[in-house]
Amino acid sequence: MKSLAYLDHAATTPARPEVIAAITEELATGGNASSLHTVGRAARKVVEESREAVAHALGCGPSEVVFTSGGTESDNLAVKGTWWQRRGGDPKRNRLLIGATEHHAVLDAVEHLVHHEGAIVDWIDVDRSGRSDPSQVRELIERDPDSVALVSLMWANNEVGAIQPVADVASVAHEHGIPMHTDAVQAIGQVPVDFTASGADLLTASAHKFGGPQGVGVLVARRDASLVPLTHGGGQERQLRSGTLNTPGIRGMAVAATLAMQELPQEQEKLAALRDKLIRGALDLGLDIEVTGAHEVGDVTARLAGNAHLRVPGCDGDSLLYLLDAAGIECSTGSACQAGVPQPSHVLLAMGISEDDARGALRLTLGHTSTDADVAAFLAALPAAVDRARRARSASRGGR
Repeated sequence: MKSLAYLDHAATTPARPEVIAAITEELATGGNASSLHTVGRAARKVVEESREAVAHALGCGPSEVVFTSGGTESDNLAVKGTWWQRRGGDPKRNRLLIGATEHHAVLDAVEHLVHHEGAIVDWIDVDRSGRSDPSQVRELIERDPDSVALVSLMWANNEVGAIQPVADVASVAHEHGIPMHTDAVQAIGQVPVDFTASGADLLTASAHKFGGPQGVGVLVARRDASLVPLTHGGGQERQLRSGTLNTPGIRGMAVAATLAMQELPQEQEKLAALRDKLIRGALDLGLDIEVTGAHEVGDVTARLAGNAHLRVPGCDGDSLLYLLDAAGIECSTGSACQAGVPQPSHVLLAMGISEDDARGALRLTLGHTSTDADVAAFLAALPAAVDRARRARSASRGGR
């Protein structure tokens, strides 16, 4: 069936036409940015101009932009690279302070360090809205400041859209000389992201979340950030990320980042209005639907403008997902990186939501192609999908 509404922009948002045109042009040009001949120098020029554009969009210096293959690699480089560097210089630094609702790109990197390298994790809790309290970070650090290698707290959550007090947490970490990393993959294009103003030492971004191509991203690393690389080879990107640079992808990301920054005020307003219309419409259907996290009409400070997270009692999220998909509505139950994993979201459990309630979750996320028609199509399809999902769940439990 032809899609009636694409509501999964947090998984990936369609590439902008300007991005496709830039990538196509660059693919036709060719050239390795590490080569010294004419076409290589031309590719290098594209890379460096793109670096400047990305830096301008993210509020950092060009020398702080390290190109990677995307958010997962950037998160791994930030977490593992910092751990190895800090632990190597002082074996007592064996603690990581990590947000309880982080993306698995961070969580699984941390798990690797715990199981294979003796790391100890202290979790930064969240409240019912999905936000953390900087005072808890202070308390965790002050138990033993000299043992902490890194603090990592995402800018905005990929499931429920909660926006974290990154600058406040960075300030607390820096009081004790501890570097702070933030995964800003979901934030760029929906809220202002200024690396320098945030105080973070490391920041992760991924192009395909804001209208760029898949397979390219950045780790923004302060000039004095000290990291052990994950890969070794030609020594590209400050010797932090060896490998032939993806010139077409990098150019496409720069175009997308520039457009996202330029259009942010209008985009925020548009997405927040669509989000509020979707939430209000779902609540008015009389299906006992609940909104996850903080939500005030028009607000873009506590929750991402394009994020609506709903919980539908008496339903399994996967059933809802497939029923809506059959009706032409494309959405998700949570992170695309965890799709098909039959367990409730760790994000919702960390927020104090019961396992049973967490299983009926739907994540609806909006982006630059979203329209009123998308919202209307979702609201029209939802009642029948909920009815069928509830009957299926009741039957699977023997009518109980």
